[in-house]
Amino acid sequence: MGTVLFIVFVAVLIGVPIAIYNRLVTARNGYHNAFAQIDVQLTRRYDLIPNLVETAKGYLAHERGTLEAVITARNAALAGLKGATAAPGNPQALATLAGAEGTLGASLARLLAVAEAYPDLKANQTMAQLMEELTSTENRVAFARQAYNDAVLGYNNACAVFPNSVLAGMFGFTPAAMLDIEAPAKRAAPEVKFG
Repeated sequence: MGTVLFIVFVAVLIGVPIAIYNRLVTARNGYHNAFAQIDVQLTRRYDLIPNLVETAKGYLAHERGTLEAVITARNAALAGLKGATAAPGNPQALATLAGAEGTLGASLARLLAVAEAYPDLKANQTMAQLMEELTSTENRVAFARQAYNDAVLGYNNACAVFPNSVLAGMFGFTPAAMLDIEAPAKRAAPEVKFG
C-alpha cells in the first residue's frame, strides 16, 4: 500500500508541473498566433495605402504634403509592425506599433477629409474600391486585435494563478502586453462617404 501511495505521489509531483508548463506554452503560442493574424491584416492594410495614394495623386497634386504624410506614416507603421512581429507581447514593441498606427490613422483621416472636397476623386471607381477595401481591412484589424487581446488575457491569467505563477517565474514566462490604441477615435474604422 505504501509503495502505491509513493508512486502516485511521485506521478503527481512530476505530472502537475509538466501539465502546467504545457498549458503555459500553449497559451503563449495562442497569443503569438493571434498576433500573426494582426500582422496579416495590417500588412494587407499597408499594401492598400500606396495604391490609394497613387490613385489620389492625380487629383490632389497640390496636396502633396498630405500624400507624403500618409506614406511616411505607413512606412513608420510598417516598421512598428516588424518590431512587434519579432516580439509579440513586448510592451515597448506594441507601444511603438500603437503610436505608429495612431499617426497613420490621423494621416488617413486627413487624406479622406481632403478627398471629400474633390468630386472627381469621390466619383473615381478605383478610389471607391480602395476605400471599401481599406474599411473592410480596418474591421478585420479590429477583430484580430480583439482576438489577440483575448489570447493575451488568457495567457497572463495562466501565468498569474497559483501554482502556475511559480513555474512561470522559473521558466521565464513573462506577462504579455495587449495591443491598445489610446484614443477611441483611433479605434474606429475611417468613415467613407463617396457618392
